[in-house]
Amino acid sequence: MSSPMASFALFFFTLIVLSSSCRYAIGSPNNKTFLSLASRIGINYGRFGNNLPSPYQSINLIKSINAGHVKLYDADPETLMVLSQTNLYVTIMVPNNHIIPIGADQAAADNWVNTNVLAHYPQTKIRFVLVGNEILSNNSDQDKQTWSSLVPAMRKIVTSLRARGIHNIKVGTPLAMDVLRTSFPPSSGAFREEVAALVMLPLLKFLNGTNSFFFLDVYPYFPWSTDPVNNPLDFALFQSNSTYTDPQTGLVYTNLLDQMLDSVIFAMTKLGYPNVRLAISETGWPNSGDIDETGANILNAATYNRNLIKKMTANPPLGTPARPGSPIPTFLFSLFNENQKPGSGTERHWGILKPDGTQIYEIDFSGTRPVPSPGSLPKPSNNVPFKGNVWCVAVEGASEAELQQALNFACGQSNATCAALAPGRECYAPVSLTWHASYAFSSYWAQFRNQSSRCYFNGLARETTTNPGNEHCTFPSVTL
Repeated sequence: MSSPMASFALFFFTLIVLSSSCRYAIGSPNNKTFLSLASRIGINYGRFGNNLPSPYQSINLIKSINAGHVKLYDADPETLMVLSQTNLYVTIMVPNNHIIPIGADQAAADNWVNTNVLAHYPQTKIRFVLVGNEILSNNSDQDKQTWSSLVPAMRKIVTSLRARGIHNIKVGTPLAMDVLRTSFPPSSGAFREEVAALVMLPLLKFLNGTNSFFFLDVYPYFPWSTDPVNNPLDFALFQSNSTYTDPQTGLVYTNLLDQMLDSVIFAMTKLGYPNVRLAISETGWPNSGDIDETGANILNAATYNRNLIKKMTANPPLGTPARPGSPIPTFLFSLFNENQKPGSGTERHWGILKPDGTQIYEIDFSGTRPVPSPGSLPKPSNNVPFKGNVWCVAVEGASEAELQQALNFACGQSNATCAALAPGRECYAPVSLTWHASYAFSSYWAQFRNQSSRCYFNGLARETTTNPGNEHCTFPSVTL
């Protein structure tokens, strides 16, 4: 093993999951449909933005990039009506807050299916119903109540579908990589103790019995970016000439995604379900982010997603080292940059399209076009961690009313935050709302960053490495 890969192995061995080989045979009853689904890359269509196109325009954009499948985070009737005029396969979702009532009452499941499936099916080609979204990633008492209701809710949805003569819609639930206790080496993959018996065993029994899929949200970006200096970027982007061999199985890995997928396969095998099919409900790479979010750039996003499509549309299917030749239905995240998503900067920059519909980088979901040369894409400057001072300032063109409200919030959390803005103090002039807000944002962020505050302020702020202060006023900064 080369030195970078040795470091990579050590990193994964100590990492609690962020985010003999078993082979897999496709069940014969649904081969044709399954292979068709698996060979057509899907797209996640989120709508957490205030500048996005209409559903009609968005669906036309999905068709233009040759995606074969669209996954919604709800069952929006307008979007489903538009989709009825297309040949796109469709995935809809039961919201998290519906899981407990549906799990407790067949009538509630029947009502949900009548409203959200029968009203549109079969004109709209619904193929998957996903119950909840990453519900095992949350650990509050309310969330744990939802855990125990998850599989009963899935069973009741299936019962309702079958009672109405619908047998080709599969029911699943998307889970994040943090459902695992360990993930490296892949053969050590195991589910967290608190969910293994309570949720995973009944879930796997359900998926196996209904010939459905284990849906996984899997993002190589997150484990790679935890330690980008000591871990090869090429391995995360499907470009590595290096390999990693699992010492327990002898399986050889050439990319990080396969390692992550196989860790779940081995975790399922340890619970007695080695053949449950995998589907990737979300994967992708951010095209931008905050200054401290290393590797979030257009070139890496284009490289990851183009190579992902090439891998997943290969004919015959490539599978993973633990399941060679197995097709994996895959949904890329996401259609648009969504400017109202909270959290770090990458949260708002996973899209392949700008809100005006233009491509952030060239991409074709059919996998039939040659992969474009990266030469036309901006050369990244953030593939290594940034070291220096960072400030948080108001964005240009922000609403004055919203900016004033955000300034009041920042200054209201501590008397020290905005003391320098008082009349006669060093930062009072120039008397400008943008100036005062920028100082307040920088001061608040510097003061509370260790408590997980972000330079965001509902989209009114951005990070900068340019000192916004002047000879009289020193803006507080964060040192990376």
